[in-house]
Amino acid sequence: MLELSHIGFSVPTENGREKVILDDLSLKIEERFVAITGPNGSGKSTLAKLIAGILSPTEGKIFFNGEDITGLSVTERARRGISFAFQQPVRFKGITVKDLLSLATGRKSTVSEACEYLSEVGLCARDYIGREVNASLSGGELKRIEIATVLARGTALSVFDEPEAGIDLWSFQNLISVFEKMYRRTRGSIVIISHQERILRIADKIAVVVNGKIDRAGTREEILPSLIGANACAMLTKTKEA
Repeated sequence: MLELSHIGFSVPTENGREKVILDDLSLKIEERFVAITGPNGSGKSTLAKLIAGILSPTEGKIFFNGEDITGLSVTERARRGISFAFQQPVRFKGITVKDLLSLATGRKSTVSEACEYLSEVGLCARDYIGREVNASLSGGELKRIEIATVLARGTALSVFDEPEAGIDLWSFQNLISVFEKMYRRTRGSIVIISHQERILRIADKIAVVVNGKIDRAGTREEILPSLIGANACAMLTKTKEA
């Protein structure tokens, strides 16, 4: 289980003041699929990076399976079973797709294993297995490859920042199928930062972040109706006035 306890995160501004991104945010994550949604600029991606260890909170604590991991690095959190997929995947010049999948599994993957992971994200393995993870790949290709690496890792907690971005030619149903396969393999939790209703509809729990705080959180049945009403589009695309 992941627990975020009274998390705060601020960054300095040019005028010497601090800009508050997250403010006294608390959330428990133990369900199968948890969707975190809310207006643009509300702090969702920052929250995802705090969970992964890319950023450190300025206030509060983060616990994973009862352990305080607030001060642990990205690598240390990965060893404890936390995976993270960026909204904009990182490019690695000189590393092939097969190399990246081997790094994800922690051992030298066979060609057939690598091909299996790639096929599950809708890529023809023979076209990608030996390619470098560099500028020759499109954003959508990189996104799918990164999802394949998270699938290969099979960790207890997987965090995805807008996984649907850049995969227009790949159906949402296939993306959801990958998440379901991931859960069957790990029996862990999958946290998805998303605005998409089709993603929200598979969530067991939805947390809505507004102005750096948890505005509301609960089951899909409790939260989703308020997000798909007449004001849903405005709620999910515009930052609330301070």
